[in-house]
Amino acid sequence: MNRTLYSCLFYLALPLVALRLWLRSRKAPAYAKRVSERFSYGLPVMQPGGIWVHAVSVGESIAAAPMIRGLLQRYPQLPITVTCMTPTGSERIQALFANEPRIQHCYLPYDLPCAAARFLDKVQPKLAVIMETELWPNHIHQCAKRGIPVALANARLSARSAKGYARFAKLTAPMLSQMSLFAVQTETEAERFRSLGARPETVEVTGSIKFDLTIDPQLLARAATLREQWQAAERPVWIAASTHEGEDEVVLAAHRQLLASHPDALLILVPRHPERFNAVFELCQQQGFTTVRRSGAEPVTAGTSVLLGDTMGELLFLYALADSAFVGGSLVPTGGHNLLEPAALAKPVITGPHVFNFLEIAAMMREVGALQEVDDAEGLAVAVQRLFELPQDAQKMAQAGLKVMQANQGALQRLLDGLGKLLNP
Repeated sequence: MNRTLYSCLFYLALPLVALRLWLRSRKAPAYAKRVSERFSYGLPVMQPGGIWVHAVSVGESIAAAPMIRGLLQRYPQLPITVTCMTPTGSERIQALFANEPRIQHCYLPYDLPCAAARFLDKVQPKLAVIMETELWPNHIHQCAKRGIPVALANARLSARSAKGYARFAKLTAPMLSQMSLFAVQTETEAERFRSLGARPETVEVTGSIKFDLTIDPQLLARAATLREQWQAAERPVWIAASTHEGEDEVVLAAHRQLLASHPDALLILVPRHPERFNAVFELCQQQGFTTVRRSGAEPVTAGTSVLLGDTMGELLFLYALADSAFVGGSLVPTGGHNLLEPAALAKPVITGPHVFNFLEIAAMMREVGALQEVDDAEGLAVAVQRLFELPQDAQKMAQAGLKVMQANQGALQRLLDGLGKLLNP
């Protein structure tokens, strides 16, 4: 399939795209808003001529934030347009850069030739930066027609995704050859991009900018203060973060098992997607757990068994409140989420077996004893209980994870240097 056929199929699929938007809006009403932006109509007033950064959703937006701040500092004269595809990503972008007037934001239009052309005619970027894996043939082709260099930042490509791209070589190979920089996380991924059609001179192994996460020094202090207010300084607290459908039941089963030996244990449960907050709260109540919502005014007391993390932008703070962390998206075949956020806070990290989005990072942490993998509720309960009861083991895991973070930093600087060469060839 070449780009022409791809575009024709995309146009034919627009009724299905509209249906999908409608279905998603039933759970998350924000999907029904700003629909015109997805076709390059009704875009906000923008200053042209800056840098365009695309981060598909919440995770990529958070990962992109240090890079965007670095670009703001290096190029004080340039506006930066940040796009995404989801309402939660949009909320996160607006919250992260609420006080930065040079940040412009809208949804990225669908990958239709006319929509991509209208968007680029409006924004007129000097450089396009796409975060991690989100590649759109028509947007990239329209950039190439206008002489706009396109970089893939913090790029990752799993073996499964590479096989998928290879099946459509007539579409993907020309697209990859039009790009100017692949700042990839590992040599394995670099070879995958080269084999799919990326020009060798455009592929650079810069590492993962997730290692360059900076922690507010006051974060742990604020968390300790809140635990004191809860009268929970000595209480065993664990977090299950970024959980997906099918994982919450497993986590709650593990928590029930923990309560048999540690009746004062507190679970902080943080679903990945906001549209699931209410359903997970109801699940906790149905299963008999005394549950408090973080978004509410009700305080955590000695009788609280579960704190539902139903706020946006607080995940690092919620990690800081806990003694140990389970990272979700890993007991179901989603591929896992960022293991380095709890590691950066010196928390021992637990995950399920499905970490294919973070294979190299998981391997590094596993090798030094900073990561424990579990398969089910019983394994999760045993792992958390061990960390409760053997604080020296917990501290050893936590310090090992922190050392992995510190030993692999520097990717952000290398990425910014690579982008600088494209802006100032």
